[in-house]
Amino acid sequence: MEFIVYLAGQIHDDWRDKLIELVKARELPFTFVSPQTNHDRSDNIGEDILGNQPSNLYKDDAASSINNFRTEVLLQKADIVIALFGDQYRQWNTAMDVSTAISMNKPTIIIRPESLIHPLKELSNKANVTVDTVEQALDVLAYIFE
Repeated sequence: MEFIVYLAGQIHDDWRDKLIELVKARELPFTFVSPQTNHDRSDNIGEDILGNQPSNLYKDDAASSINNFRTEVLLQKADIVIALFGDQYRQWNTAMDVSTAISMNKPTIIIRPESLIHPLKELSNKANVTVDTVEQALDVLAYIFE
């Protein structure tokens, strides 16, 4: 049995690669998808497809509609969603993705540092599981097969 896992969360570090390597080391049957992790591609996709826009407002709107389309398709295909909230960056997209996943009744794991316990209390309460580390999220995934 193979599961598709959507990895929501910050795109400015290697947490996804770390998790994927840990999953491979345990030989667990997961396939991973994620939001667009190339920041420039994500920001410019609207103009790349639709052409130059008259202002940044329209550029962002065009990119957002295409990014939201991509995210919705991948979330619908996902069996599980893992959302990592980090300390370093604002997490609006992560919050949107995990909220969408929860509203779609997707089994959801939130990874968040201790400093975000209070700001994320409502999301953590709605998620199936909240952990502190990528390794703990991996242990939750591995438990499916015990």
